[in-house]
Amino acid sequence: MSSAPTSREVPSPTAAPTGDVTVVVMSRDRRDELLATLPRHEAPVVLVDNASTDGTVEAVRAAHPAVAVLPQRRNLGAAARTVGVAAAGTPFVAFADDDSWWAPGDLARAVRIMRAHPRLAVLNARVLVGPEERLDPVCAEMARSPLGTPGDLPGPALLGFIACGALVRADAFLAAGGFDPVVRFPGEEERLALDLAAAGWGLAYVDSVTVHHHPSPRRHAPAERQAAVWRSRLLTAAMRLPPPDVVRAVTEAARTGPGRTGLGRALPDLPAAVRRRRSLPPRVLDDLRVLAGRPRRQPAGRVRR
Repeated sequence: MSSAPTSREVPSPTAAPTGDVTVVVMSRDRRDELLATLPRHEAPVVLVDNASTDGTVEAVRAAHPAVAVLPQRRNLGAAARTVGVAAAGTPFVAFADDDSWWAPGDLARAVRIMRAHPRLAVLNARVLVGPEERLDPVCAEMARSPLGTPGDLPGPALLGFIACGALVRADAFLAAGGFDPVVRFPGEEERLALDLAAAGWGLAYVDSVTVHHHPSPRRHAPAERQAAVWRSRLLTAAMRLPPPDVVRAVTEAARTGPGRTGLGRALPDLPAAVRRRRSLPPRVLDDLRVLAGRPRRQPAGRVRR
């Protein structure tokens, strides 16, 4: 793993504001949403299709021949984005879902911010939800991050992000392993964020850059999604957190129905998670304690690189 260095006109998907960025879209069985959102992207697009059965690949190739389509034989979950980043070949990659897109001009702005902050590996944009443009509640939490704003980052420091609203530095993303096949989706961001932070990279929330997200009606029921998030949380804990924190996560999961469902779903993947287990440095564990509202075990200091 490498360590960090010291109502508008819809644009064409090939009208990139810069040659430095690619938009990577992950999708499965959402052909209609894709056909509506792909023309909104202001950079070349790589679409990684997770074994759709609704004719997505053929429809996109016919309607948007400039889009590079990478069909997968099986559903890779979030790891499909890693396939897309590896194929992109640009220093920066913006993630979008089949129901999200970057606001006009903001992708180029985000790239400029990344270039101006060389330790920044992930820029999380402000995410506005639906036609009413409600601020995603997670963004409000990120804006209030208790980790503060280090002088070399453009906004509050994070240990997580929202994948559909993130711009990443491709080499840092790939060196950290990208999204892994154990966690899959949803909740895939945490393990990657922890590994980036462990390598000395920064993650930040930047509310001057906007992503629009119009959630697809083809979504799992809330309880089902909560169970899937719990599964990811527990597997991430098994891969990276100290044993007492793993026990705490299991105890919290057991208190709710979705948590218990998620725990059951995590068990078959537990051996794979344990094989990937790696300790986090104390400074990252301390930041996690701060985010959980607990005191640091050691004084906060400069980020070691």
